[in-house]
Amino acid sequence: MEIASSFVLPALRALSRNKMRSALTMLGVVIGVAAVIATVSIGQAAGRQMQDRISGIGSNMLMIFPGSLNRSGAQLGFGQIKSLQEDDVKAIAQECPTLVAVAGGVQSSTQIVFGTDNWYTQVVGTEPAYFDIRSWVFAEGAPFAAEDVEKVTDVAVIGETVRRHLFGAVDPIGQTIRIKKLPFRVVGLLAPKGGGSGFGQDQDDVVMVPLSTAQKKIVGITWLNWIYASAVSQEASSLAQQEITALMRDRHRIAEGASDDFAVRSMAEFAQLASNATEILTLLLGSIACVSLIVGGIGIMNIMLVSVTERTREIGIRVAIGATEQDVQRQFLVEAVALSVAGGIVGIAVGELASLGLARALGWSFAISFMALTGAVLFSAAIGITFGFYPARRASRLNPIDALRYE
Repeated sequence: MEIASSFVLPALRALSRNKMRSALTMLGVVIGVAAVIATVSIGQAAGRQMQDRISGIGSNMLMIFPGSLNRSGAQLGFGQIKSLQEDDVKAIAQECPTLVAVAGGVQSSTQIVFGTDNWYTQVVGTEPAYFDIRSWVFAEGAPFAAEDVEKVTDVAVIGETVRRHLFGAVDPIGQTIRIKKLPFRVVGLLAPKGGGSGFGQDQDDVVMVPLSTAQKKIVGITWLNWIYASAVSQEASSLAQQEITALMRDRHRIAEGASDDFAVRSMAEFAQLASNATEILTLLLGSIACVSLIVGGIGIMNIMLVSVTERTREIGIRVAIGATEQDVQRQFLVEAVALSVAGGIVGIAVGELASLGLARALGWSFAISFMALTGAVLFSAAIGITFGFYPARRASRLNPIDALRYE
């Protein structure tokens, strides 16, 4: 109680005497903290949005594509050779213990017809395991079975975008659509995944048919365009990638030092790259926002120096009646810290409201970052101590005789 009365209460009374000046001094800190909170919160929200998009594709998923082709010294790019076969799918499923599902596939884009309506979309020929790998949920019906692949059955599973354009209010299950003039019975409707895949493609704009049906009746090939696999966990994706690479090199008899005729990509890699990019961007924006906090701290120092000059006689009187040098220094330091912390608290509220509004406008999920809140309060206090120390020390070093003579 004695400590509070010696310097805390005088500091608070001094601030309350100049309410407008105190509020304007706090404004720089308010803007700085609000900017930091908003940039960090929006950066984290963007990171979560990106991770959700990647998870929607399949966070444990690995993709195997045909390799590049070197013809007369010219590299023609990936997918130009026919290096993936159905036997590769079987071998990967049997000999890679870190995988839980494997499916081969081919794809093409063509016109789909129902009644008098038509829609140009992507047709994917694959195996039943593909739906588990991609974490597809069915809104109606069911996926085609392994028996449909064996018997080259003309059945199809459609996405929400295709349903909307072709069927409207009509229930698509059991209806017949035409793909390249061939009739296909719709057996399943996929639940919408909500827009783009993160790579500019609408995941709901798709028709899926049995792999053998697509190869023989739609695309007209015997090889595969890709193989998708799912690891037991996202952490196991790296080991699964190594297992697949070693197995495929052995199966394709690739000599040591020679280039692969295939490429293995992991969604865990994309997730990590996206996370790193978001963290760097958030750090960069946060660092820029911190500049305004420093400007706010300079404003506090400036006002405190003015306050010291204005209250020189008051300081002399306090010292004359028994206040120590430490009491005077603490009083002015408390004033600086009080201004910065109060500005920090207001800035947190402003920053969170701004972040919430922007997140809602963008349709992103929003969560309060308690680490950012704690850091903002501590940083605000540090700003007050750092920029308030010099004015406080200057006040405490005033000669009491000269201070009492000051007009």
